Amino acid sequence: MTDVFQQILNGVSLGATYALLALGLAIVFSILHLVNFAHGELITIPAYVMLGLYSAGLPWFVFAPAGVIAGVVAALVMERLAFRPVRHASPTTMLLTSFGLSIFIQSFLQILVSPRPQAVPQPEWLRSSFLLGGLRVQSEHLLTIGVTAAALVGLVVLLRRSVIGTAMRAAAEDFDAVRLMGIKANRVIASAFALSGGLAGVAAVLILSRRGTVSPHMGLMPVLSAFVANVIGGIGNLWGAVLGGFLLGFVEVALRAWLPSQVAGFTTGFLFLFVGILLLFKPEGLFGARTAVRV
Repeated sequence: MTDVFQQILNGVSLGATYALLALGLAIVFSILHLVNFAHGELITIPAYVMLGLYSAGLPWFVFAPAGVIAGVVAALVMERLAFRPVRHASPTTMLLTSFGLSIFIQSFLQILVSPRPQAVPQPEWLRSSFLLGGLRVQSEHLLTIGVTAAALVGLVVLLRRSVIGTAMRAAAEDFDAVRLMGIKANRVIASAFALSGGLAGVAAVLILSRRGTVSPHMGLMPVLSAFVANVIGGIGNLWGAVLGGFLLGFVEVALRAWLPSQVAGFTTGFLFLFVGILLLFKPEGLFGARTAVRV
């Protein structure tokens, strides 16, 4: 049972990161109906900003918040330069734009910095651990769970209590009606991207604390996992995306921990097989696809 609870703790930690990324994707999709596959670069860009600040000699408590800010800024720049010009184009055009932007940023980082992974050492306290009732609890687990919980609570407060949050929820219901009420579309969409980028920046800090290296392609697998989490929860359903992220984290950890060593290398394949079987019975996702921001 100790091993089971240990894997549950690991699943919560990994699922929390997936939940943040899936939520960022869902926020943009709920308003623009865009699956932004350049969302992975909102992990990569903050990670390289943190690498640069670390190289300049700044401590973790400075470069980690700077990484989150970098995610917000990068998302706003993406929206203004890449997605706003094609906003009224077909969904296929917007999707291809996101793919092109992703490839451009990856190639740019490979040429400008390096195609090889580079280390960003994490502080000693983040690598420490302690025993709690037989469980090995790492500081990184506590950081991930605590930061994710704070981010989700903050998002709920923002969407329910602020003017821009109300505007975003209304835009997800009926964008044309919102514009007729005098609310500027550019402001609402930019706010959605800023939220998305902030969540990705937080995820970048958590991913970097776990892996300790940055690379131009580091956002690829996390964004694919976030997309799968959205599909599991129901695309456009914010809390479905969060729960889908946690479920995906649990399943991935369980497979890696308990699959026989002979087939452990096929974990990703088994994971997608699980999702495929799930969608055969629930094609709309576990919690139903929605196009509105529900909180």
